[in-house]
Amino acid sequence: MITNTELEYKGNLYPNHIVAFKQDNDKLYFTTENGVILQVTILRGSVLRFRYATNHVFEPDFSYAIDEEASLGYSILEVTESETEYLVKTARLQLLVDKMSLRTQISDLEGNIINEDEAGFHWEENYEYGGNTVKMSKMTPTGESYYGMGDKSAHSNLKGKRVENWVTDSYAYGKDQDPLYKAIPFYIGLNRGKAYGIFFDNSFKTHFDFAYEKRTITSFWADGGEMDYYFFYGPDMATVVSAYSNLTGTPDLPPLWALGFHQSKWSYYPESNVREITQQFREHKIPCDAIYLDIDYMDGFRCFTWDRNHFPDPKRMISELEKDGFKTVVMIDPGIKIDRDYWVYQEALENDYFCKRGDGPLMHGKVWPGECNFPDFTNPEVREWWAELYKEFMSDIGVHAVWNDMNEPAVMEVPSKTAPLDTRHNYDGHPCTHRKAHNVYGMQMVRATYEGVKKYVYPKRPFVITRAAFAGTQRYSSTWTGDNVATWEHLWIANVQVQRMCMSGYSFVGSDIGGFAEQPNGELFARWVQLGVFHPFCRVHSSGDHGDQEPWSFGADITDIVRKFVEIRYQLLPYLYTMFHKYSKEHVPMLKPLVYYDQEDTQTHFRTDEFIFGNQMLVCPIQEPNAHGRRMYFPKGNWYDFWNQEFLSGGKERWVTAELDKIPIYVKEGAVIPKYPVQQYVGQIKITELILDTYFKIGIETSEVYEDAQDGYDYKKGRYSLRNFKLTGKEKSLTIQQFKDGSFVTSYEKLKFNFYGLPFKIGKVQVDNEEVDLNSIQFTRDNSMLIDKNFTLLHLTPK
Repeated sequence: MITNTELEYKGNLYPNHIVAFKQDNDKLYFTTENGVILQVTILRGSVLRFRYATNHVFEPDFSYAIDEEASLGYSILEVTESETEYLVKTARLQLLVDKMSLRTQISDLEGNIINEDEAGFHWEENYEYGGNTVKMSKMTPTGESYYGMGDKSAHSNLKGKRVENWVTDSYAYGKDQDPLYKAIPFYIGLNRGKAYGIFFDNSFKTHFDFAYEKRTITSFWADGGEMDYYFFYGPDMATVVSAYSNLTGTPDLPPLWALGFHQSKWSYYPESNVREITQQFREHKIPCDAIYLDIDYMDGFRCFTWDRNHFPDPKRMISELEKDGFKTVVMIDPGIKIDRDYWVYQEALENDYFCKRGDGPLMHGKVWPGECNFPDFTNPEVREWWAELYKEFMSDIGVHAVWNDMNEPAVMEVPSKTAPLDTRHNYDGHPCTHRKAHNVYGMQMVRATYEGVKKYVYPKRPFVITRAAFAGTQRYSSTWTGDNVATWEHLWIANVQVQRMCMSGYSFVGSDIGGFAEQPNGELFARWVQLGVFHPFCRVHSSGDHGDQEPWSFGADITDIVRKFVEIRYQLLPYLYTMFHKYSKEHVPMLKPLVYYDQEDTQTHFRTDEFIFGNQMLVCPIQEPNAHGRRMYFPKGNWYDFWNQEFLSGGKERWVTAELDKIPIYVKEGAVIPKYPVQQYVGQIKITELILDTYFKIGIETSEVYEDAQDGYDYKKGRYSLRNFKLTGKEKSLTIQQFKDGSFVTSYEKLKFNFYGLPFKIGKVQVDNEEVDLNSIQFTRDNSMLIDKNFTLLHLTPK
């Protein structure tokens, strides 16, 4: 009888030789002698999916990340077999699968290798939890760079870094601290001018090594689940990011007010304090569209309740704030206070909606209300129930939007900061533990919130915010970068984080302007506002423990600077809205790092500061104290100074001045930048003319302006206005053609063109091939004129 045995540690296991091949339409199956199956799915000519099974068995094919409406399809698929390998050809790619090892190599049609396995797929049996730790290692060619990965506080180029994805409450995190609040396991590789992307669709804790341990190897692995990843080929970054964003989805358009300036604090209460803050905005004439209520509006931090001492009549207050142009946004957390007299707790308990531990008891942990239980948002019944809880808030009381916080989920006073790993989850009918569900918990909470808010603000559009997120969460929610700190280093981090999130398919993002923890001085606050107004989500938020952080809290000079830049954001709202339209419909990131804008210029590969705002504006924040200017890099093309219209050529670094009331902003030559008049909130005034700042170019440039009713769903029925402008500049002429789409009728009748950089004095104007009197179009010496909005051809020449 054997009385003393030890389980042999097997270490890494590898596929051996292929013994069978099968094709089933778009799916190819390669089976090895030791029971590994590689399933390759052709999604597009440039998008491949790789799944690996061990012991001949795949897990159920289920993902929270993939958008059901993703556009897929291919035109060519050919498979040939040789003595040593299988060759798979699509319209864009060639895939080699080695018969002896199952390793793969991907190249373009000319045979240039884009990506190839090093050890390839391998795995290690997990004797503690069961299942496998699944691993993949790739070759790292000399000079390859890596970008993406969502919310990371590191340099934008991840070469030489190791990171992991495990959504974590990371209060006052620092530079290079990892992990943070979001898990987006998608990266972009760039080498020899060619870009590709890899999305590792696995919700367990995932790890990525970008040539950190060995400079010739990049690897990624997960603590459980399958090796299931998608490969996207460019060769340009724009194609890679677009393909990934198509696969994981983009949001519908938000209400326009959601793109305005927002003010928040932990916490504005009681009601008199809220009214004082909103009144100050109007008195200082600083535009603002939303005021936020943090957890102190609740009764003992119980979600879906109101502290009637601090807010005796919230419906009346919200209604009156709305009349003054303020939308009210409230926080809702996942922790439900254990209190049998609390109706939300009673409903969840009676319906068995709370998460349970492995042996049956309810999972509980301490959060703001004290001891709490946590709904299992991976259960569709729980999501439906949670969505219905918003009926009173949205329909009856009139709350405009909801902010989900602490939804990693954050649990206080435990080393892990979150739920125990043996916590059980439904996972939409695929039962699992918290090891698998942790990274998607916040995503599924905000998904339920989104459905509830969408239902009960109808016919208006929903606006929700989340702190925790997994790949695909962008379909439901905006986000911010969590509990940052009022330091100059964090200003740099915010700039990098938001650019990286946009590159990772999640554009509706911003930071806590001014820093959440600690207190900025006036200079830092001003510089942060100057960056934040160029982020898609623009909100000041701070901890009340550290003093006031409203725009007027730092003296008259800083107040004037803040007002100036917030007004610029409101002027640029049609430009910003058009950016969002392109993100939503065409999967174009709203901010673009310089490496995205010009990947062939190696000077852009390690730039972190400058970014392209939309398609035609270059922004470079000031990130150091006492700065009167800085060196910045101008990418390819020619640029006009936003402030004085000075003309500069790209492809070089320059010193630019930037006193405290300015940051470097430049406009691409040939651009037509749409603007509205300054308003204190969206909808305050009727837009009587659309301003079009037009920057001359020798050559051709196209621009767009998207508009609709600014809320509601009529735009989905064709009631939108999309103006395409084609600018053609020559030495002695400028022509602008307008192509109009959509049936929405704008409130204005005239377009006000402001022309910059014209090399000639305007003497003759033709509209739709007919010469017009200069007085009739209110032509001025500063090259401004009013043109009927329905023109199709504008032609300017000297006399």
